[in-house]
Amino acid sequence: MIFVNAFVVGGIICLIGQLLLDVGKLTPAHTLSTLVVAGAVLDGLDLYEPLIDFAGAGATVPITSFGNALVHGAVTEAQQSGLIGILTGIFEVTSAGVSAAIIFSFLAALIFKPKG
Repeated sequence: MIFVNAFVVGGIICLIGQLLLDVGKLTPAHTLSTLVVAGAVLDGLDLYEPLIDFAGAGATVPITSFGNALVHGAVTEAQQSGLIGILTGIFEVTSAGVSAAIIFSFLAALIFKPKG
């Protein structure tokens, strides 16, 4: 059943993104930012963790999870280290994902011939 939940929740998140693009006439950058902020707000309201428990990868793979990670890391480190923990928490939690994106993008550019 976890696969069905992941598929449905991930699909709903993608549907929201597609509706923002098509119906809302937002640019891809605005859609991306909106989904990241939505994930951050949901984590700030303690609603994203139950969604992850329910949907698993359906909630952790879409871009909304990046906003969740930013807020979750900042809040966790702020509770432990105070005000400076806000900055260190953001970098600590998201550094692996950002580093992986840079490395894999570089490798893809080496393997394939980028245009431009």
